Amino acid sequence: MPQNEFHQQTMGQQAHRLSWAEPYKIKVVELLSLTTRAERQRAIKKAGHNTFLLESADVYIDLLTDSGTSAMSDRQWAGMMRGDEAYAGSRNFRHLEKAVRGVYGYQHVLPTHQGRGAEHLLSQTLIKPGDYIPGNMYFTTTRFHQERAGGTFVDVIIDEAHDPKSEHPFKGNVDIKKLSNLIQKVGSEKIPYVSIAGTVNMAGGQPISMGNMKEVRALCNKYGIPIYLDATRMVENAYFIKTREEGYAKLSIAEIVRAFCSHTDGACMSGKKDSLVNIGGWLAVNCKELYDEVSNLGVAYEGLHTYGGLAGRDMEAMAIGIRESIHYKHIRARVGQVEYLGNLLREWGIPIVLPVGGHGVFLDAKAIYTHIPQEQFPAQALAADLYAESGVRTMERGIVSAGRDAQTGNEKYPELELVRLTIPRRVYTQAHMDVVAESVMSVYEKRENATGLRMVYEPKFLRFFRARFERLM
Repeated sequence: MPQNEFHQQTMGQQAHRLSWAEPYKIKVVELLSLTTRAERQRAIKKAGHNTFLLESADVYIDLLTDSGTSAMSDRQWAGMMRGDEAYAGSRNFRHLEKAVRGVYGYQHVLPTHQGRGAEHLLSQTLIKPGDYIPGNMYFTTTRFHQERAGGTFVDVIIDEAHDPKSEHPFKGNVDIKKLSNLIQKVGSEKIPYVSIAGTVNMAGGQPISMGNMKEVRALCNKYGIPIYLDATRMVENAYFIKTREEGYAKLSIAEIVRAFCSHTDGACMSGKKDSLVNIGGWLAVNCKELYDEVSNLGVAYEGLHTYGGLAGRDMEAMAIGIRESIHYKHIRARVGQVEYLGNLLREWGIPIVLPVGGHGVFLDAKAIYTHIPQEQFPAQALAADLYAESGVRTMERGIVSAGRDAQTGNEKYPELELVRLTIPRRVYTQAHMDVVAESVMSVYEKRENATGLRMVYEPKFLRFFRARFERLM
C-alpha cells in the first residue's frame, strides 16, 4: 500500500485509518550524542563552515549523504561471513555478476571500489580531447572525470529542472531539441556517448521518464551514439515511473528497471546508494570489446577484474543488496520517508525543490536567504547554520559544488542554490524526520539574521569536499 493511500475498516459507524510504518524492525542500535549549541558553534567554525569537515562524533542526525550510509540487512551481514577472499576468481564476484545481469540486464560486469572508479574507467576509455558529453544535468564527480579526460559536459536537461518551483513530474527528462541541436552543431563523431542519470541528483533527485528515455534512444540510434546510464539511484527512478507515468502502474520495480536499462548500452554504479552497502560499485557494458578495454585499465587502477578493489565479503553484500533494493515494500518506504519530510516542510511554507525527489529534500537557499548574494555562498551558509542550530548535518548543492569553468577559471553560477537533506536508507525513523523538520523551521524563522561566507581555502578539484570559509559580519 503506497504511503499516500489508506485502507479503511468499518466497525459500526467508525472508520479507522491504518498508518504507514517502516517495513523492518530494528535489531542493532547506535547511540547518538547531542552536543550543546556552544559546542556546535565551535565545531562548525573549526571545520571552516564546511559540513564535510565536521567530526562524525559531533553530529546528531547525519543527512550529509545517502552514499555508503545505509543500514545493511541481516541477510547482507550473513553474506559478509561468506566472503571468498581469493585474489582471483572469487565466488562472490560470480554472485555479483549474476545479480547485475539478472536485475539490470547488462552482460559484462567489472567491480570497482565505488561509483567514481567506474566513471573514471568509462571516461578514460571513451572520451578524447575535444569531445562533448551531453547529459541530463551534471553531477560533480561525473563531470570531473569527463573533463579530466579532455571532454566538455553539455547540459541538455529540460528547462523545468532548473526551476525549483516547477512541479513537472519528470524534471530529469532530456530536452530532445537541445540534444539534437548539439549533435548538429558538433557532429556525432565528437559525442562519444550520452550520459543519463536516473533521478538527477543536482536537480533535487528528479526522475527521467521511460517515454523520454525511449526518445533519447531513438535519436541516438539515428546517429550511432551510445548511451551510458548512471544507475546509482535507478531503483528510485523506477518507483517514480511506476507511480507517475501512465502505463507502468502494474509492472514490478524489477520489470521497470530492466526495461529502462534495455535502452542503454551500459552503466556506472555506486552500490553505496540503491544497493544498500557501505562500499563498492561496478561498471557494466554490453560490448565485449569495450569490456576488454575497461578491464585492462581497471587492473591498473582498481585491481583484478574479479575484485575491483573490493573484498569478497563486500561483493557478496552488494549482490544481496541489489536484490533487496527492488522489493516494492522497501523502495516505497524509502521514498515515502523522503516524501514525509518534504511534505512537512512544504506545509510549513519552507521553500524546497518540487516535487519532492527520491533520495532527499532540497532546501531552496536562494528563496530562504534572499538577502545573501550567490557569491557569498548562501547554501553553504544555510547548511552551517542548520548544523549550529540543531546538530543536523546537511550539505551544499549550489555555487560551491558547481565550481569554476575549466577553461576560464571563472565561477559558475547555477540557477539552483540548494541545501540537500539526504536520507540514508533504513537508518532513521519518522521521529527523526520530525526533529529535522523542526530544526529547519527554527533556522527559517531566524533567516533575516543570517550572514554570508567568504571562501578562504579553495582546493583545485571538487572544492565542496574540502573548501574552508569564514563568516562575513
